[in-house]
Amino acid sequence: MSEGPDDLLGRQLSPQLDEASASWVSGLSCIGPERELAVDRLHALLLRIARAEAARRSGLNGITGPELDDLAHQAASDAAMSILRKVHDFRGDSKFTTWAYKFVIFEVANRFARHVWRRERTQFDEEDWDRLPGRLGTDPEDVAESRALVAAVHEAVEQELTPHQRRIFVAIALDATPLDVLVAELGSNRNAIYKTLFDARRKLRAHLAAHGYLATGSSTKLGRHG
Repeated sequence: MSEGPDDLLGRQLSPQLDEASASWVSGLSCIGPERELAVDRLHALLLRIARAEAARRSGLNGITGPELDDLAHQAASDAAMSILRKVHDFRGDSKFTTWAYKFVIFEVANRFARHVWRRERTQFDEEDWDRLPGRLGTDPEDVAESRALVAAVHEAVEQELTPHQRRIFVAIALDATPLDVLVAELGSNRNAIYKTLFDARRKLRAHLAAHGYLATGSSTKLGRHG
């Protein structure tokens, strides 16, 4: 079968792949037993990397034993799926194994962040809402009464925010979810989450100001996240 203009252009723009990288791409791009063998080799490679990276991080997070190995397996499997989806995007700017390494390191980091956050997060009840002003960095002189402010914020979150804005605000302002964890869980990016949080804060400030809970020109730090 002859190559079309797009195929020729792609070959002209792509650097020459080294032999090992070309073998990886070819094996993962074909069909049948050869691809299955290549996928098995890829997963084995990723698992070795994931285990080594997980072991390196385990001392800082207290995750050990079967739990640690399960985390490594999950990271390797997720990385393999991502690589298989993007193998045709590999342009040969580095060795294939170097390119693949980045995927699995990213997955291990995300797995650790999610695991530690979920293990340590606390569920917010009414007492937690009572502590909300301190979490938000609200200055006492900016509000009529702390408890009244909490009730107003609670009401505004429920009434003024869209479901997506509410999820982002509660995750960051109340649950203290790490931003990178939220990015991974929502399949989003930092800029999109920052924009959503900015819009949510603006709505909440407007609601509080309209109901007399914020002084004119107040800069209450609702859900600020660095």
